[in-house]
Amino acid sequence: MQLKPCGGQIGGIRSRHRLIFGTLYPAYYSYKAVKSKDIKEYVKWMMYWIIFALFTTAETFTDIFLCWFPFYYELKIAFVAWLLSPYTKGSSLLYRKFVHPTLSSKEKEIDDCLVQAKDRSYDALVHFGKRGLNVAATAAVMAASKGQGALSERLRSFSMQDLSTIRGDGAPAPSGPPPTGSGRASSKHGQQKMSRSASESAGSSGTA
Repeated sequence: MQLKPCGGQIGGIRSRHRLIFGTLYPAYYSYKAVKSKDIKEYVKWMMYWIIFALFTTAETFTDIFLCWFPFYYELKIAFVAWLLSPYTKGSSLLYRKFVHPTLSSKEKEIDDCLVQAKDRSYDALVHFGKRGLNVAATAAVMAASKGQGALSERLRSFSMQDLSTIRGDGAPAPSGPPPTGSGRASSKHGQQKMSRSASESAGSSGTA
């Protein structure tokens, strides 16, 4: 039996409703508070955003274990409405009663943890940056050496015969002494011709 994800299409619709009422509506009124420079409204919406950030972080885990609970999504929408309502002032109540005292007592420890995390992240960034530069430099050197080797192999592939062929395509044949074999054949043919003429002259003189 294949398990279906919690919520389904109905859960997606409810999540969109919560997104509209829990994010876009407060964002617009936060903009108005910043624009009007109303300190009271500004503090009110800042307290809401702190509570909403904690709520969003918590629901990342509660959605995994409590999504099967009846009316779970309706309860989340009702909780966001309770935070936003000007009558209940839920965000202000939670902030003043729980969040502010807790953060005030743990503020120094949180600051120290953040500084350490910042230093570690910076060191890790520098370390990985150096490794990345080393890898890039090694790759560049290898690519350059491979390119140089391919060029030398390409130049070495041209033999003297290839070069003479390329030169003979558009240039006249070089002048020089004829090959040895052809010289011997022509001299032999001249000697035969001279001996034949001598015999013919001797025969004609004997007849006379």
